[in-house]
Amino acid sequence: MRRDVLELDRFYRTRQGRAAQRMIARRLGPIWPEVRGMDVLGIGFANPYLEGWQATARRCVSLMPAAQGAIVPGPDGVPTALGDEMHLPFQEALFDRVLLVHALEETESLPALLREVWRVMAPEGRLMIVSPSRAGIWAWLDSTPFGHGRPFSRGQLSRLLDDALLTPTAWSRALYAPPWGWSTHRRISNLWEEVGEYAWPGLGGLIMVEAVKHTAGVMPGLRTARASTRALEGRRQPALSPRRVSSRTPRN
Repeated sequence: MRRDVLELDRFYRTRQGRAAQRMIARRLGPIWPEVRGMDVLGIGFANPYLEGWQATARRCVSLMPAAQGAIVPGPDGVPTALGDEMHLPFQEALFDRVLLVHALEETESLPALLREVWRVMAPEGRLMIVSPSRAGIWAWLDSTPFGHGRPFSRGQLSRLLDDALLTPTAWSRALYAPPWGWSTHRRISNLWEEVGEYAWPGLGGLIMVEAVKHTAGVMPGLRTARASTRALEGRRQPALSPRRVSSRTPRN
């Protein structure tokens, strides 16, 4: 079951959430240092990370799963859509960069989601997955969003990407600092991150992988999920909230 969007939003407004965002962004920056003129898509709850690229990217869009719900962005916020992650409402080969945050670990079908991601990625486009690590302490505690859903190992992510015809090009980890209040101070969390990557590189709370879409070696007959803009029917929708929208069509 997916975390409610309001729960995710509350987490990123806390000191712990801001510290986690800062530590993750510290890893994203060197891998994707430049997105100028590119089309960028975030899936899951990626808005806190997309905001840093919005000024330079040609297009920055956030897709929040219907089972999670979506928060209406402010006038200067990242344009946000609510939809079915298995049927992304975008044309093929559109995005140069795709970021999955709070997405892979709680999706109903890993292969279907990655097929859709592959479909909307431009040739030689890049995917970044941010997911809880099986070896990290953040996956053991359910007091943060990273403690929900399925955590992954590097081997598991490698196999998933290989099945989705995506080639890993870079690996990283983040959240070496434990998920406790005292570790959220900027100096302390920065020290944990700097020491952790050298002292215990495999124990970061999050595992991050960049993968590229190659089209030259695609096998014929590969079937991908079709894009669709239709509303979800017959599925449970998230409860309505003044700060959240749902995919339910209002009655006249």
